[in-house]
Amino acid sequence: MSRWRLKSFSMQYLVKLKGTRNSCYHPVSVECAQYSHFSGQCKNLAQKNWSSFIVGLSGFHGYQFGSSHLLFSRGMSLSNVQDHVQSKVSPLQAKKRVTRKKISLTAEADSTQDWWSVVAYSTAEEYDLSDLIDGLKRQGLYQQSAMPEDMNDVLHVCAKYQVDKEPREAYFFSEGSVVFWNVPEIEQQAVLKFLKAYETNSYEESIVSEEKEVMEYLYTDNKTRLINGQIMLNSEGSTDLEKYAFSNGLALSVKLAIWEASLEKYVDSIDWITEEMKIGKKISITRDQVFQKSGEIFALRHLINLCSDLLDTPDFYWDKQNLEALYHKTCNHLSVTKRTKVLNEKINHCCELMELLSGHLNDRHHVRLELMIIALIMVEVGFEVLHFARNLLETGGS
Repeated sequence: MSRWRLKSFSMQYLVKLKGTRNSCYHPVSVECAQYSHFSGQCKNLAQKNWSSFIVGLSGFHGYQFGSSHLLFSRGMSLSNVQDHVQSKVSPLQAKKRVTRKKISLTAEADSTQDWWSVVAYSTAEEYDLSDLIDGLKRQGLYQQSAMPEDMNDVLHVCAKYQVDKEPREAYFFSEGSVVFWNVPEIEQQAVLKFLKAYETNSYEESIVSEEKEVMEYLYTDNKTRLINGQIMLNSEGSTDLEKYAFSNGLALSVKLAIWEASLEKYVDSIDWITEEMKIGKKISITRDQVFQKSGEIFALRHLINLCSDLLDTPDFYWDKQNLEALYHKTCNHLSVTKRTKVLNEKINHCCELMELLSGHLNDRHHVRLELMIIALIMVEVGFEVLHFARNLLETGGS
């Protein structure tokens, strides 16, 4: 039953499924590596000439599954074996969204140059900028910077007290995103806490911290540009508008990341429906619940396609080609267009599932109504038969 292959062996053992009246045994092929380092039950198997082994597992209630091939690394105990078997034979789940890999920008940085960080967060659906301006004035730590009149959806502030030669700045966008330029982590968290009083429909703190975007920038003698994910600002003159263009792209990316996380949470909430449909089980959900779920996915689609700049370029850039180029380069670097397309495809799939489920529930409702009508007709026919029989008996008696 065993075969050696460079300090490895394979064996067969039986998995006993508990929780059913009749014991069910399932053959599982196990490939073990590094025999000399095994512990627990796997080591005992090797010492007993790979004899058949009965492993008791709980939590499987009547599931039938085919042969499984499991790869065990060294040092795996019986509890690890059980967990691994359970993970292999559990029903298929929807693929989880993999967090995008954050590029390490400091790896290519020239140690002779000064680099500063740019960090973007999306903390809520919306900020009240007018009240936020008043709150910052009362706080007295930041002062508002002058911006063009057609930029009414953003607030740019600078710290009054500098700690080094590079100023600390922040861009607050009305759609609920903030971008920090050269702001330390502890100060970022203080500002995020301060923002909660001016937020509408705040997001969970764990999602906010997980879906942030981080980039770095420096100053050069050349024109402002984005190269390999690194922001290079021209050292001559004001760079407020260039920073705004980069911040706009970053704010759009973090907002999209929040919506991606929301869709993942939505998919997890309807995952069980497809499993029950696959095995032909009756779906325990009402039409009102389906209507609510449909409303949730359509609300998310509305935010993405109608209430954001994901599908087009903001009007601010129509006569500012240099800023528009910086904005598009930032969005391309963060794969905003591609991620939006993928997100819409997933939303379309969820909408189709809700339409299918709604149609199925409507059909069941119609069938139930038809059965009720048939029952009423049968009752009426029964009364008519009784009435006819009584008349027939009365006629025969006379």
